[in-house]
Amino acid sequence: MTYSYLLYVTVFGAAVVTYLWLRDARIFYRTGYPGYRKAAYYGVFYTALSLTGVLFALRGEELISLILVLIAIFFQGRIEKEKDKIWSKTSTMTDRILGNVNIRK
Repeated sequence: MTYSYLLYVTVFGAAVVTYLWLRDARIFYRTGYPGYRKAAYYGVFYTALSLTGVLFALRGEELISLILVLIAIFFQGRIEKEKDKIWSKTSTMTDRILGNVNIRK
C-alpha cells in the first residue's frame, strides 16, 4: 500500500506535539510554575489527539488526520506560560529548544 506525503506531514506534526509536551513537562519538573504544569497535563491529551490523527492517516483519511494534528498544535500553543520568568534576553535558541532552565528550589 502506498501512502501520500500527507502521512509524513502528519507524523512530523505528531512528533512536534509530543516534543512540546515533553519539553513543557521537563520545565515544570524543574521550576514548578503552574502554567507549565497546565501545559504538561494538557499535553497528554494533545499528544493523544495527534496520534489519533496518525492512525487516521494510516487508514487513508489524510484530511481528518491533518485537522486533528493542527487542532492539537493550535491549542497547545494557546496555553499561557511563564515564559518571561524562564528565559531572558541572554538565553540561546538551544536553551529554548531543549528547555534548559535553572532548577528552582
